[in-house]
Amino acid sequence: MRIFDTFKISASGMTAEKLRMDTVASNIANATTTRTEDGGPYRRKVAVFKENLERELDRISGRSEVVSRGVKVDAITEDPTPFRLVYDPEHPDANEEGYVEMPNVNVLNEMVDMIAATRAYEANITALNASKAMFLKALEIGR
Repeated sequence: MRIFDTFKISASGMTAEKLRMDTVASNIANATTTRTEDGGPYRRKVAVFKENLERELDRISGRSEVVSRGVKVDAITEDPTPFRLVYDPEHPDANEEGYVEMPNVNVLNEMVDMIAATRAYEANITALNASKAMFLKALEIGR
């Protein structure tokens, strides 16, 4: 592992968690959107992460090895859970029985996801600061 890899790994985690927070914010903002460009209610979005692996040649042994470079967003997918039906015969999107299909967004779950993303972001900042402190202490050894 090279000296600045820990910084890159922490930065990739912060970038991914920021996108996750943006996705959650979009879900909360559209929690009552019953009509989208596609014609139906808003469907909840979920950020999917995956490990960012790279093949690297070891200079000493000459062998190729797979090295982790942090995390990256693989995709933003739509949650397939069914829409909620709410009885509101006065709503313009109500069906013949008076029910409206509402987005599959649960604001309480979104807030929990937002808190988890915030904590993960903070953990990456802590790891970044710890790495920085260790490198600074290592530089002081030579004085």
